[in-house]
Amino acid sequence: MLEVSEILNANILIVDDQEANVMLLEMMLRNEGYVNITTTQLPREVFGLHEKMRFDLILLDLQMPEMDGFEVMEALKAIEAASYLPVLVLTAQPAHKLRALQAGAKDFVSKPFDFVEVQTRIHNMLEVRLLYRKLNDHNQMLEQAVLERTAELRESEARFQRFTELSSDWYWEQDADGNVTLFSGAAQEMMGIDENATAEEWAAAGWNVNERAALGAKIANREPFLDFGYSRTFPDGRVQYLQVSGEPIFNAACAFAGYRGVGVDITERMEWP
Repeated sequence: MLEVSEILNANILIVDDQEANVMLLEMMLRNEGYVNITTTQLPREVFGLHEKMRFDLILLDLQMPEMDGFEVMEALKAIEAASYLPVLVLTAQPAHKLRALQAGAKDFVSKPFDFVEVQTRIHNMLEVRLLYRKLNDHNQMLEQAVLERTAELRESEARFQRFTELSSDWYWEQDADGNVTLFSGAAQEMMGIDENATAEEWAAAGWNVNERAALGAKIANREPFLDFGYSRTFPDGRVQYLQVSGEPIFNAACAFAGYRGVGVDITERMEWP
């Protein structure tokens, strides 16, 4: 909704080659409480004035020497190409009304002026123009807010990734099919992410088969897990202890999209006295 003061403070331009008409319209507007009024009797000035002032309403006479109202509207389209052409035409020729609307004018007022009609049409047109501008400003604010929020999320995501990399030995992400899409550190080796590996292959590599099976089951069932421990034994008898945490990833449609997690080698902790 608009306040009355917003309408009365609107920027208005009166364009008519007849001084008497300009003075009459300006007096009528000021008596109604409008305060920001510019006038000109030279149609060639309109483009420059509007480019500088961006009027909320232009009261434009159609029949003027050198440059008529239709030519003025055509020139204004260069400024308002993708926007709202705020023109209310003034004409004594009924045949010009339809042509003016087709040329981009939003409304018309017949000469000689009926003050009530002029005041009503001006008020209505300003209300539409200002609401249009307010909506456009609001949309721009929303777009800027989305851009800023997106940048914040990306920065937060980058910070989280750096934190996880610093606080763990490896980080990994995999898609819904189990393919590794992102990793840092020895994730593939430590996780042994290979859906095609057999229990015999895990055992041959020294992994504790039962622990590996339990971890594989959690991932297959899309379960989150925290500090899951597992181990492997090297040919020389050394045992490596590992700990991993992971969670399933879901997209905006709530469909399973994969897994991500962090892991750490805790062998030294296990060997503490």
